Amino acid sequence: MKHGKKYTEVAKKVDPSQAYDLGAACALVKELKTAKFDETVEVHIRLNLKKSQSVRDTVVLPHQFRAEKRILVFCKPERVKEALDAGAAYAGGEELIEKIKGGWLDFDIAVATPDMMKDVGKLGMVLGRRGLMPNPKTGTVTNDLSAALGELRKGRTEYRTDKSGIIHLPVGKVSMDAEKIAENLSTLVEEVNRKRPADAKGDFVASVYLTPTMGPSVKVALNKSEKR
Repeated sequence: MKHGKKYTEVAKKVDPSQAYDLGAACALVKELKTAKFDETVEVHIRLNLKKSQSVRDTVVLPHQFRAEKRILVFCKPERVKEALDAGAAYAGGEELIEKIKGGWLDFDIAVATPDMMKDVGKLGMVLGRRGLMPNPKTGTVTNDLSAALGELRKGRTEYRTDKSGIIHLPVGKVSMDAEKIAENLSTLVEEVNRKRPADAKGDFVASVYLTPTMGPSVKVALNKSEKR
């Protein structure tokens, strides 16, 4: 793949044979931006998983960097006020389901009370394709709306491995302090390590790379033996 002049110039700052410690990697990735906009810093974490295994959960990063998301809650009429008071942008039942069937998708996260899932399931094709289907594993199917919406408004984010066993997740912006990016990344890695399968052998986290939206990647050393 041929890269532009700006990319080629900033790529000279990275030694591809070296794994940088956390602080140095986060400081370096800020220097690799090539676009005029505030690029997102994304992490790519490769896990040692068996083919049948996957990892999926949520995390609240200590430092937020994205606009507050619009939360929709599927619930019975008697719980609509509770959901709106807890911070939902929209709350309701059948009327919202019908609206979504008609093509409306003006929200970022969907939460549902368990008694609504039978009806929400009718939207499987629409919501599932966009990663919006409420799921008990990610805390978006719950009776505790106040707690769930409180966490989501703090920035609780879902992460999951792709087919190659890699987690891709934004952890900051290049405009952020390197220390804040580092704290976000550390929090994510700690959470991922808690999901280590009981039968996993060796290093569960195989590799970690940081990259700005339009720039080259930086390998992060998770332990001293990785540094070159």
